[in-house]
Amino acid sequence: MQALIFERPDRPVVVDVPMPEIDENGVLLKMKAVGICHSDYELLAGRYIIPISYPVTPGHEWVGEVVETGRNVKNFRRGDRVVGECVVKLPDRTHHFGFSLDGADREFLTARPEWLHKLPDGIADKQAALIEPFTCGYYAVSRMGGTDASETVVVSGGGTIGLVSAATAIGMRARTIVIDPLQHRRETALKLGADAVIDPLAEDAVERVRELTGGAGADLVIEAAGHDASLASVFDLAREEGRVAMVGINIGRSIGSHLGNIQMRNLTVKGCIGSPGVWPSAIRFLERTGLDLSPIQTHDFPLADAMKAFDLGKQSDKCIKVTLLNA
Repeated sequence: MQALIFERPDRPVVVDVPMPEIDENGVLLKMKAVGICHSDYELLAGRYIIPISYPVTPGHEWVGEVVETGRNVKNFRRGDRVVGECVVKLPDRTHHFGFSLDGADREFLTARPEWLHKLPDGIADKQAALIEPFTCGYYAVSRMGGTDASETVVVSGGGTIGLVSAATAIGMRARTIVIDPLQHRRETALKLGADAVIDPLAEDAVERVRELTGGAGADLVIEAAGHDASLASVFDLAREEGRVAMVGINIGRSIGSHLGNIQMRNLTVKGCIGSPGVWPSAIRFLERTGLDLSPIQTHDFPLADAMKAFDLGKQSDKCIKVTLLNA
């Protein structure tokens, strides 16, 4: 079978590798679709938030089909469509799937049933590859107490995580505003159902949010960009006693920000990473709301063209989510 392997930093290759085998507790899966994440580029560059070693196969945003199960596996059977969590446990230690443990950018893989979640029929294969990033946005909103139609949610950053965070707020019926300098991201936010979008290069985003909220500011702000300008203004976007979720990753740099607003405006601020404990509820949420996340998936490639896919995925001005498909 074919697999994408990072042989060492900055050395990706698509090669033929042996078919995997399962034991009595394992599940053999055929990959259907795998999304490329920004963190995959961090891995390719030789850095990640936990220790990593090479060679390694990336891919942690995936959907697959069960083709075989070990004799001790009771909850899954051939033909089930499944998605899998990223932080997984093995006897030696906890692993990050696609980082410290080989991931899904290959035709077949083995998994443990406790990592897996069955897919409802109403969620198509390609869109299911967005469930992993969606759980991150869903977790961020849920961690802040959720939202509803009485509130205004502002999402700063229109990349994948910002857009799935916005989709969560839209599904919860909140008035939703997305801030991003790239036109195609703003257009995608509107396709998802956002009520308004703001280009921070063309107008003062804080002032525009004030205008749209009658001078009050947002009830909930999701910082999903991790960029300096977004981080510098995030506390100015929230209303008195508002909530701010810090989702965008920015490690190792100092950012000037109005931290005094946290106290003076009595803000609740929480850092959010990953999606612990929310996978089943996030999948039910997608099924029952009928949210269509497909506008986020702007390009797809066969696994054999993974190199082209990764090259395109680096160009944020041309794409949002690039997906690898396995026929």
